[in-house]
Amino acid sequence: MSRVVHKTAGGNAAFHNFHNDYAHIADPNERRRLALAEIDKAPFGWYHVRAIVVAGIGFFTDAYDLFAVNMVTSMLGVVFWQNATHSPGKIPSNADTAIKVATSTGTVIGQVGFGIMADIVGRKKMYGLELILIIFATLAQALSAHSPACSIVGVIVFWRVLMGIGIGGDYPLSSIITSEFATTKWRGAMMGSVFAMQGIGQFAAAMVALIVTQGYKDSLMQAKTVDQCDGACGLAVDKMWRVVIGFGAVPGCIALYYRLTIPETPRYTFDVDRDIVQAGSDVKAFKAGAPKGHPDEITRVRAKENDAAQLEIPKASWADFFSWIRKWKNGKVLLGTAGSWFLLDVAFYGLGLNNSIILTQIGYAKGENVYRIFFNQAVGNLIITCAGAIPGYWVTVATVDTIGRKPIQLVGFVILTAIFVAIGFAYHILSGKALLALYVLAQFFFNFGPNATTFIVPGECYPTRYRSSAHGLSAASGKVGAIIAQVLIGPLRTRGAKPGSSDSPWLNHVMQIYSVFMFAGIFTTLLIPETKRKTLEQLAGEVEGTPEYDPENVRRRDFEKAVEVAQDAAKMA
Repeated sequence: MSRVVHKTAGGNAAFHNFHNDYAHIADPNERRRLALAEIDKAPFGWYHVRAIVVAGIGFFTDAYDLFAVNMVTSMLGVVFWQNATHSPGKIPSNADTAIKVATSTGTVIGQVGFGIMADIVGRKKMYGLELILIIFATLAQALSAHSPACSIVGVIVFWRVLMGIGIGGDYPLSSIITSEFATTKWRGAMMGSVFAMQGIGQFAAAMVALIVTQGYKDSLMQAKTVDQCDGACGLAVDKMWRVVIGFGAVPGCIALYYRLTIPETPRYTFDVDRDIVQAGSDVKAFKAGAPKGHPDEITRVRAKENDAAQLEIPKASWADFFSWIRKWKNGKVLLGTAGSWFLLDVAFYGLGLNNSIILTQIGYAKGENVYRIFFNQAVGNLIITCAGAIPGYWVTVATVDTIGRKPIQLVGFVILTAIFVAIGFAYHILSGKALLALYVLAQFFFNFGPNATTFIVPGECYPTRYRSSAHGLSAASGKVGAIIAQVLIGPLRTRGAKPGSSDSPWLNHVMQIYSVFMFAGIFTTLLIPETKRKTLEQLAGEVEGTPEYDPENVRRRDFEKAVEVAQDAAKMA
């Protein structure tokens, strides 16, 4: 028997009333399908650009904070280790490693924690909180100081762990919110554009360092070497590192309002909150630039009570999650996304540890005074970023929806394997220019390859109820790989070097180790699906007639409904 649905007047003044659009459709699954089709088939418009910018500014801030520390640690050495017994004016390697690993450690916690919470309480409620944490921790770092009770390393490590938690939360949230609002045709380009802001963030970090170096030029030129940089020179460097760190909070402050006012994704409201009317209204709100849909409240509550039990999408629960993940077709995808990200980041961050070697090859590692040292360091980082990283990001954006995610990732791992084999086995016979060329090629194919696709694919291939959690687990696997590269593999490059020497006699073997990780990435890539031009519901196995369709969803829904009916009958008895 069909259900009579009355039209409502609420909401028409603000934007189109979703309930009136589909009031004649009794089946909530069909109403959900029609509403999501509006998102999937929508022409690319200003509301998509707004979503990219709001999510992208967060990634800009993340990358800025992560990569600025590479230049900041050398400044910290000048300020806080001026009177050190060994290598005055230079930060000890254990302190440098602790500061950098602290961020990655916090990031792992944030990726898992925020990823799970976004599936439990919603994307909107979590979005913005992680940015507030980043802003607060960034400003606190810029105001840090040494004291008899707590060293500067301890203070900065504490704040960078907190900042890392915020940065970690941005990975699943920005990816999921972008994918769930994106049009199917250009979803990869939208997500790739968000991730490409990493390259712009790296560029901005080097540019700010260059500007402050130029600003304090007169003070810095007073010292020939870092161990002589005291007085006015030391004061200038102390101001410099605080400005470089503190500037990272500026773009976050700009984006914060928009993050706090973005609508909840309709897919979450449909599939997890199971509120059909509100979700449909939020579709219109998103396209109109409004923070939330405002349907008739009585109709919304009544429809939620009547329609929730009829939805074919299973309810999220720990039991359902373990049942879902135990199936090989689901478990292998999580193994593929998490494994690929882990293997990638071992080499990606490991190669980043060796920037100084490349800077030496292009003549930007030293200088005749402290000004030239910091100037060359900033310019060298700008050259490296512009030469390989930024072009790679945007080539991915341009091709990911035509070539596809899986081919880009697969070819990327193959080429990176070859590059690391070449560097590792021919390191001692390569000229400086050849080494630089291979380094730039590696940066290009990291970003036109697995560094971008490992971010995109986990945001698409999982069902809504576990999409954020699975993305967070995949991203956290990557950061575990980064920690291994920084703590275990990276220090191997100095094996056999004389005490106090900056030589890296074992660097060729480290590159050979990275080639093994890249080779293994080829096989984890084979486990992931191709997500190009497919709706999120098709990829989640929720569309009948597609290879991914899972009929158990309907059977599980019917079983849950039968249990609820039995429980209600027992209560009445």
